[in-house]
Amino acid sequence: MKFNFSAKIDRKHIEYGPADELEKKDKIYWQNASYEEKFITITYLRECFYGPKATTGRLQRFYSIVKQK
Repeated sequence: MKFNFSAKIDRKHIEYGPADELEKKDKIYWQNASYEEKFITITYLRECFYGPKATTGRLQRFYSIVKQK
């Protein structure tokens, strides 16, 4: 599985407001997100913090095995 993380942020969709309201919207969004979207986001964040080597290996292998079942 190959990920493309070169997409730019669409700033038209950034919301501003009280933090507690935005946190509630975030929570609802991630509760309704698909497993694939959650996995892609976690993989992206791991690569941002730990570099490209962090996104290769065991976690993706585990995902591939689970996806096949």
